[in-house]
Amino acid sequence: MNSRLKNKYPSCFGILDSVFPTGSDGSRNTPGACLACLHKTECLRSAMEGSGGLKVREELIDRAYESGMIGFLERWSKKKDLRRKISEKVKTGH
Repeated sequence: MNSRLKNKYPSCFGILDSVFPTGSDGSRNTPGACLACLHKTECLRSAMEGSGGLKVREELIDRAYESGMIGFLERWSKKKDLRRKISEKVKTGH
């Protein structure tokens, strides 16, 4: 993040583990302090666009499989696609 954006947004902006942390029950929730922030939607969107957001999507796929909402092949296909996207983000540094 460049210095201009650092002045515009709070220091926690777009940091997935700060704005959408995993709770004790394993699910992710937005902290109460974030709900009052003017940047909450843009911040969460920014956090979810990174490789961390792709990992959250992978968690959701695993939960859907465990609950019987999707089958093995669909899970495998979606996870393969997400891992490819994660790999691309890591290579490009985004």
